Amino acid sequence: MVQSVVETARRVAEEVLLPDAEAVDAADRVPEAHLRALDEAGLTGLAAVGPSLDDRVDVAAALAGGCLATAFVWLQHQGALGPVATASGPVAAFAPDLATGRLRAGVVITAVRGPQPLRLSGRPGARRLDGSALWVTGWGVAQVLRVAAVDDEGAIATALVDVGPGMRADLAPLVAANASATVTLAFDGVPVPEDRLLGRVTPEEWAVADAAGLAGNGALALGVAARAATWAESEPLLAEVAGTRDALLAADVAGLPAARAACSALAVRAAAALAVHDGGRSVIRGSRADRLLREAHFLLGFGMRPAIRAALQERLGA
Repeated sequence: MVQSVVETARRVAEEVLLPDAEAVDAADRVPEAHLRALDEAGLTGLAAVGPSLDDRVDVAAALAGGCLATAFVWLQHQGALGPVATASGPVAAFAPDLATGRLRAGVVITAVRGPQPLRLSGRPGARRLDGSALWVTGWGVAQVLRVAAVDDEGAIATALVDVGPGMRADLAPLVAANASATVTLAFDGVPVPEDRLLGRVTPEEWAVADAAGLAGNGALALGVAARAATWAESEPLLAEVAGTRDALLAADVAGLPAARAACSALAVRAAAALAVHDGGRSVIRGSRADRLLREAHFLLGFGMRPAIRAALQERLGA
């Protein structure tokens, strides 16, 4: 019988990721064995086949419930593979290697807002990246980066850029998923060949696409919540995970921030329930409850937007 992609993700999470989760929590890099397992299962190339939103959310949740750091690195790779696989120019030639894991990627997409955005300047054939970006994941694993930057006309341009000279990384010590090797990355005159350009959109178009993509990030919190609820043996929490998933999938763009906030808040409550369930052993550093509580904390801040913050503050009574 052929497994669905979601069933495959759940199998890999249970058989490969979860047994290593505590060790990975203490490590400084996701194990190569985890990435190879995703390659061999066909999950590395998921974004290349245009998966449904349901499958994207359920696969990401399954992997996060196994090992959040691995899921986090995997999700960034998907964020590069998807646009490359659907590109119409020469850069699309990188899609097959990205889909199989022969080439690993990350994303730099958080630095197009604010007073000092990442800049792509210069004439065609002599373009360069300058500036810095927070929250670049998979450093030391990623060989290429899908980078978004503001160009000379004020548009948001994206390109697939080789990791190499002109980049300087400062490690961000995270409360959880530290093995994701997340850094602040500085760019100093990094060249961008014309055949690596993916496209350009207006800032307004970028904002619309960013808002529409919030569901995928919420899946990570659903995965942590489901793992905590399972270990806490809580049928009510498991039912709430299912309902929160359905609400996330059903939300329109206007409703996505509240749906995302619900996922993150649920992860916190489920992890707290696990700590109560496990009692005294939950206060041991490195215990399963300790790890999931820190992961839930991490997911409160991950992918934050003003509307998500407001919805979370309302849920938390702040």
